[in-house]
Amino acid sequence: MTVRLRPVTEADLPLLDGGDSPYDSFGPRAPRSSAHDPSLTAELGGLTIADDDAVLGNVSWVWQRWGPNAQSRNPMIGIWLAAAARGRGAGTEAQRQLVDLFFLHTAVNRIEAHTDVENLAEQSALEKVGFRQEGVTRGAQWREGAYHDGFLYSILRADWASR
Repeated sequence: MTVRLRPVTEADLPLLDGGDSPYDSFGPRAPRSSAHDPSLTAELGGLTIADDDAVLGNVSWVWQRWGPNAQSRNPMIGIWLAAAARGRGAGTEAQRQLVDLFFLHTAVNRIEAHTDVENLAEQSALEKVGFRQEGVTRGAQWREGAYHDGFLYSILRADWASR
């Protein structure tokens, strides 16, 4: 499977509904927009995951701050895949490409990801990319009418360089 990341287009939006996974069931949301900024420094950004002409899903990021200076911030990445794309390595490859983009084109030292404690497929994908599990985020995510625990993962520039 050839996976590539590209900017989100208006035509992608109906295909990026995110509604067929229990880990993406967040209730009503604002309508999606193709205004996702593909620039890696955007506070909230995203890219479409594509395979030839098919839309497989999207990756996104939001910047986390660990202090007042620019060196103390990092992206937290997320992913959504269409059901037909799951289990085929597309998610692992898309997240690997996103990590490569951040480390090749920004000065960040750390990239984070968070996933539900029951989402074994995403845990496996993150670990294949080189992320390490750091701990449990207890009751951090509101989904399907309840708070859920998650795992926090990170990959550092040194980890990425040595893989």
